[in-house]
Amino acid sequence: MSLDGFVGGPQGDLKWIFRHIDEESIAFGIAQLWEAGVHAMGRVTYGDMASHWPTSTEPWAPPMNQIPKVVFSKTLRDAPWGPTRILSGDLAEEVGRLKAEPGKDVMVHGGARFAQALTRLGLVDEYWLLVHPVALGAGLSMFKDLPKFSDLKLVGVKAFPGGTVAKTYRPA
Repeated sequence: MSLDGFVGGPQGDLKWIFRHIDEESIAFGIAQLWEAGVHAMGRVTYGDMASHWPTSTEPWAPPMNQIPKVVFSKTLRDAPWGPTRILSGDLAEEVGRLKAEPGKDVMVHGGARFAQALTRLGLVDEYWLLVHPVALGAGLSMFKDLPKFSDLKLVGVKAFPGGTVAKTYRPA
């Protein structure tokens, strides 16, 4: 997320995210990924990730490829980047069932529209936001069109040498 609250540029550009990453923030991010029992995402993000991670040698690749994935989509019929399940029912009901499964927490990955839908429905138990030292001026917000004001409680902060700050919030 940028300092001014955007998770993507006006056309969804994400290149700015990688300008301030350092070794400490990479290690932190990888540790966070391994904490997930399942990686959940929408169809667009799944398509982007499925075309990248299976052949990647980046340090994030092992948890991205090994941890089970869930993609929420009404149109996707095949999910070759596995292990992956496709969930196509009512979002709130599907998320409720997913949260009720035994195991580690569900981690949601990018996609502003998917994040907006989860946030609007009050389905997010914790926000883990990496705030990058850049202001975009315009772009995609994960908090767009909230039905009501939403108080959040800060439960964790970690700053990194490159200027990125990890912030953890829970609904108040």
